[in-house]
Amino acid sequence: MTVNAELAALVPKLKGARIVCVGDLMLDRFVYGTAERISPEAPIPVVRIEREESMLGGAGNVVRNIVGLGGNVEFVSVVGQDQAGREVMELVGELDGVEPHLLVERNRATTIKTRYIAGHQQMLRADRETASAVADSIAEDSARLVCQAMKDCAVVAISDYAKGLLIPREIATIVHAAKAAKRIVIVDPKGRDYSRYKGATILTPNKRELADAAQMPVDDDRSVELAAKKILKIVEAQAIVVTRGADGMSVVPAKGKPLHLPALAREVFDVSGAGDTVVATLATALAGGLTLEQAARLASVAAGVVVAKVGTAVAYSADLLRALRHDDIATGEHKVVTLEQAVDEVGRWRRQGLKIGFTNGCFDLLHPGHVSLIGQARATCDRLVVGLNSDASVRRLKGATRPVQSEAARASVIGSLGHVDLVVIYAEDTPMETLKALKPDVLVKGADYTKDKVVGAKEVEGWGGRVVLAKLTAGQSTTAIIAKSAK
Repeated sequence: MTVNAELAALVPKLKGARIVCVGDLMLDRFVYGTAERISPEAPIPVVRIEREESMLGGAGNVVRNIVGLGGNVEFVSVVGQDQAGREVMELVGELDGVEPHLLVERNRATTIKTRYIAGHQQMLRADRETASAVADSIAEDSARLVCQAMKDCAVVAISDYAKGLLIPREIATIVHAAKAAKRIVIVDPKGRDYSRYKGATILTPNKRELADAAQMPVDDDRSVELAAKKILKIVEAQAIVVTRGADGMSVVPAKGKPLHLPALAREVFDVSGAGDTVVATLATALAGGLTLEQAARLASVAAGVVVAKVGTAVAYSADLLRALRHDDIATGEHKVVTLEQAVDEVGRWRRQGLKIGFTNGCFDLLHPGHVSLIGQARATCDRLVVGLNSDASVRRLKGATRPVQSEAARASVIGSLGHVDLVVIYAEDTPMETLKALKPDVLVKGADYTKDKVVGAKEVEGWGGRVVLAKLTAGQSTTAIIAKSAK
């Protein structure tokens, strides 16, 4: 079995892993547009804004990634009593598998990082934040909540962005309690003085942070090892995991041989939040019972996934499986994704300039008519997403005796077709919500429809797409096959 196959077999162990995460929570805003001219007022580009997105950043992005990998999180943080704080609370509340413990400090400004992006280029980042230490009562309450939560969690993840929540006294309290409870403590550190993290199990600095803390060069494997060994003595940790950008990742244990992993990204669009993904993957994997080497290898794969996406992105367990199976024979299962995962993937394809197609149906018993429809749909685009009615949806549309095959079986069969790039199962009777989320360039349906009867046709044409009616294969239908087999 290959290394990738062994890692793929471990991914299911991440599901249900329990982690307590504490750290600085912030709101990441992304403002997208085009820059086609220079301002007459100053030698700077003028960005014409086209859309905006907001998502959880900082420790919130660690939490998003843990949930994306299938883990469960007890999340402790602080926000201000302001609009951004309320928006952050709402975003946290939308995450499944998260038990939030968000403290509110009245006079504190919730941290907002706003990035202006034109094309693939980040033009400007504007921050609003309060970096001063939180009130003693807030710090004490946060440490108490973490200590209570770790009773049911295998790993404590500390995401320090130096915004004031994680003061040395409370870090010491958390680490002491974790050691007493025999819990793993992973710290994403900030600043030069790592003695504040003394007793933690694993630290995850990036290359620049390690160089600053150790006051040593980190230009190659050997120098990274020497700098990490210096920090290990100060912190009395078990290992340092160093993210090194294009040079990959290094795991330097206090005892044993260092491990240097190459960078795995096939393309890099945005490195925002990649460190959060590494922390989240390490924490989830270790909580799931994996070894440090196994966890680090998965974290390296996850980092390669998120840098190919724009924004503070998430590496889902399905993303890991696709990346690990990239060079294997394609299987239907790894193409079956959630709508959220499909939105991420479609966004990545668009940034490559690819045209996105969409078709949908029940596809109960795959027959030549289905294959012809999918082939014609793929001919209109560069990447094809197939929407599939769920079992409950098929029953409502076709009757109590349908579907013949389960949604999992149907999705696997459709996904095994070479023309299909992704399969998304939807529970509604129509794919309207899926269409609105993906905004395909081409919508394809069979010619037994007229354009005015195609669900989503008006919407697709409204955002500049087109509707294609595919030729039908005479005499082919699931209903006819079932009727014939019943004779």
